[in-house]
Amino acid sequence: MAVVRLNGVEQGVGNIFCIGRNYAAHVAELGNQQEEEPLVFLKPTSALTLSGQDIVLPAYSADVHHECELVLLIGKGGNDIPEVDALSHIAGLGIGLDLTARDVQSEAKKGGKPWTKAKGFRHAACVSDFVAAAAVEAGQPFTFSLEVNGTVRQRGDTSLMLFPLATIISYLSRIYGLSDGDLIYTGTPQGVAALRPGDAVRAQLDGLVTAEWTVAA
Repeated sequence: MAVVRLNGVEQGVGNIFCIGRNYAAHVAELGNQQEEEPLVFLKPTSALTLSGQDIVLPAYSADVHHECELVLLIGKGGNDIPEVDALSHIAGLGIGLDLTARDVQSEAKKGGKPWTKAKGFRHAACVSDFVAAAAVEAGQPFTFSLEVNGTVRQRGDTSLMLFPLATIISYLSRIYGLSDGDLIYTGTPQGVAALRPGDAVRAQLDGLVTAEWTVAA
């Protein structure tokens, strides 16, 4: 079973939901259109890569991009969760990378095909340890950043999300249902770029948690 760590204790992982196009500047940098409802895709649990583990890029892509995101760990599942109650279903908050084989994704889009090969490869869902939601105010804005080889590439502010956390949780519960242990990658800000073998990657969430990975040579 795939696991993550919440305050140092292993937790089993259920589904991995990801939200696309949730920051206007990122939508613009890729030339996409803003969505009227959350754009959802899934990653398999075999894609999980914890902090400290190496990232192995897929051989079939020459353009794998980092997408740094706030990640939620659901502690209490449910269906049709109202937005007013949604934040109470969060067990933990972390920082992660939604890795994307951009060249493969672009070809899939042209052919109207699913994105799974571009989004679900091994190591495509990097994630930090989680801090307990009870220790922070989950409704407050969070800032986060990503450094590659010591240079900041992405900075995020959750107050700029097109779909805030409560909306995302409520929507996912209504359409798919949420389970204990589900992860939700909440979308990336602008600044996505390619990773290369040997890169040292460091992500941090508002001083609460930090994660580091090395891209295997």
